[in-house]
Amino acid sequence: MSQCGGGISMSSLRLGVAASAFLTTNTASATAMMTWMLFDALRGRKLSAMGACIGAVVGLVAITPAAGFVDVGPSMAIGFIAAIVSNWAVHMRTQSSLDDTLDVFPCHGVGGIVGMLLTAVFAQQGGLITGEGHLFAMHAIALVGVSVFAFVGSFLLFKIVDAVIPLRVEEAQEDAGLDLSQHGERLCAPADSGARVAA
Repeated sequence: MSQCGGGISMSSLRLGVAASAFLTTNTASATAMMTWMLFDALRGRKLSAMGACIGAVVGLVAITPAAGFVDVGPSMAIGFIAAIVSNWAVHMRTQSSLDDTLDVFPCHGVGGIVGMLLTAVFAQQGGLITGEGHLFAMHAIALVGVSVFAFVGSFLLFKIVDAVIPLRVEEAQEDAGLDLSQHGERLCAPADSGARVAA
């Protein structure tokens, strides 16, 4: 009898954590989406479905490490902070010479870093907000270690692949358009062709 009761309570606990993770994931994503759009509007940018989608993805990335360990309120804070920091990182990337057309690092990299650190801030047990700093210190150390490992590993793989198959196209090919130079076809009609696209 106690075995069955223990199983039921354990099952209920798992269900509670899963439901909480589902709720915090949804809330962080929605908050990040709205924050991204609001931040764009405040900076004079045009609101777009693309911006809303990017904001939602940033929220999903940021809440991933925290989903089972925070409540709804902190999940909103994580989505809010991650959206602003990632939006700013996208803006900084556009001002630099970095070649990240899809803004993968500003969205997934920065969003993940923010989420990892904020998990240690808002965690229900051991979080910085509850007065405990050990978890935050461990997350910061792990962040540095993983970042160094990922950078060095990626750099080495990049060099190995680049020695076998050049990863960068020539400037003339880039000017002609990658669709044409790499695949022999054109996705869009040239601007001066007079072709019309049905709306």
